[in-house]
Amino acid sequence: MIGLGSDHGGYGLKQEVISYLKQAGFPYQDYGCYEERSCDYPEFAHKVAHAVAAGECEKGILICGTGIGISIAANKIKGIRAALCGDCFSAQAAREHNDANILALGARVTGPGLALKIVETFLHTKFSGEERHSRRIAQMEE
Repeated sequence: MIGLGSDHGGYGLKQEVISYLKQAGFPYQDYGCYEERSCDYPEFAHKVAHAVAAGECEKGILICGTGIGISIAANKIKGIRAALCGDCFSAQAAREHNDANILALGARVTGPGLALKIVETFLHTKFSGEERHSRRIAQMEE
């Protein structure tokens, strides 16, 4: 299950991501927002982050205007490793090296075509499991 969340600035791109997830056969849960009316991104970052941390969702995708605020908010939740990615290489490295469990995107800085490729990369890349990466993740979690 993929948890989705956005603020008003990320709502349109979130709709594109939902279309991709449906087409690709990924189950998802949309935690809001549900319209383009101004709202506060921490609310939706926390909903998705808590769902991922609790194991209700395997991964999450969060979207705001830049991706910065929503990723900072998500990373306040214990067990969350949210990575703001604007390219496929970063999304791949975030999964392989950091076992990132939430992808953050900036709808005002990353177009939908690239954003969907980033989502695809993030969802299809596995954590490498290498000892050095596991050691570093354990240090972050302490």
